[in-house]
Amino acid sequence: MKRPICSLALGLCLAGCQGMATSDTAASSTQVDSAPAKTPSISATQAADDEQASTRGMRQEFAAWVEDYRRHAAAEGIDAVTLSAALDDVRFQPRIVELDRSQPEFSQPVWAYLDTAVSDQRVRQGRAKLDDHRDAAMRAEDRYAVPADILTAIWGVESNYGSHFGSFSTIDALATLGFEGRRQDFARGELLAALKILQSGDIDREHMRGSWAGAMGHTQFLPSSFLSYAVDADGDGRRDIWGSVDDVMASTAYYLEDAGWQGGESWGVEVTLPEDFDYAQSELSVRHSSDEWRSQGVRARGDEWPSFDDASVITPAGARGPALMVGANFRVIMRYNASTSYALAVATLAERIAGGDGIQGDWPRDLEPLSRTQIKEMQRRLNAQGFSTGGAPDGIVGPNTRRGLRAFQHSQDMIPDGFPTHALLERLRDAGES
Repeated sequence: MKRPICSLALGLCLAGCQGMATSDTAASSTQVDSAPAKTPSISATQAADDEQASTRGMRQEFAAWVEDYRRHAAAEGIDAVTLSAALDDVRFQPRIVELDRSQPEFSQPVWAYLDTAVSDQRVRQGRAKLDDHRDAAMRAEDRYAVPADILTAIWGVESNYGSHFGSFSTIDALATLGFEGRRQDFARGELLAALKILQSGDIDREHMRGSWAGAMGHTQFLPSSFLSYAVDADGDGRRDIWGSVDDVMASTAYYLEDAGWQGGESWGVEVTLPEDFDYAQSELSVRHSSDEWRSQGVRARGDEWPSFDDASVITPAGARGPALMVGANFRVIMRYNASTSYALAVATLAERIAGGDGIQGDWPRDLEPLSRTQIKEMQRRLNAQGFSTGGAPDGIVGPNTRRGLRAFQHSQDMIPDGFPTHALLERLRDAGES
């Protein structure tokens, strides 16, 4: 199974430094001609020597790891020619380690993510790309029952239609992560899968490129997913998800079909909720038939009312944002990337490429996202006040944290939607001090 690759958003906070930097530069520039040149201090020289020694030591350890891995791969059936081509010049990439270790303090709210992922420009590009490659997309749709607009939307969200699928060497990336990463065993397994791809002749080392995390090609397959799902749709003898749109469309469709795509069924529909709606039900784990949801007062915003056996109602921005009833195909999209925001981006981009309107409800754009530190504080305060979040604070808002938030909101006579806000954190602080 293709696993989620990485988080969806990276927030950067750069504040208050530009003015100071300008002043310092101006002050020092007036002294350049008069100040004598300075020689490096002994401590600075020692620090540089220590850094160089550390780098040499790291390279030596990496080289030893590569040789050990070479023996492991040979025992798994990788031939000497492939091992030489892949590993003789493999390079440790410190930048990849930095990216792997980084945990952004802020993450984008869903509406900000969708603004980019489903922008008007991306919609126009998607329609143009689908027009250009309609035959390939329709062949994949006919074979696997996955709509061409869904395949095009995944292409758009994953790599902006092939313009940004990554420039990292997949071998270098996975070797680096296998040597020093948070999921070393996983990376080592993916590296072996990458070597099998090279050995099969589908791609050569130079052109096997992708993201820092090892995802490859137009729709960002990990090597293990490539081995399971890549398709030679154009009949040239190679499964080429880097250069053949036919292969990209068919491979992506095959993955979704195997994940359980229901042909002829929509992903979901935007809905309105009754005033007395029980927001404890707004979790993907809660499933009812569409008829049962209708009996509770859930209504479609438009004319469409899909027939689902097991649908969920979700409110990605709480009670103030849009609500959606989603079915099995929405959950299939999440098998590609286990994020509600990602699945919404694919679903609504596909809908707009096909001529639809996308999500019409208003997002609460006045709300500022909580930082990871603030979410940890919220979890800590909920636990301390008897509203369990299911474990130690981790800064991630999942079902258990939302459950604790709803219980607290209910105790405060608030709408219990489980959506974290600054106002809710302040209420928790006040309740803890009373």
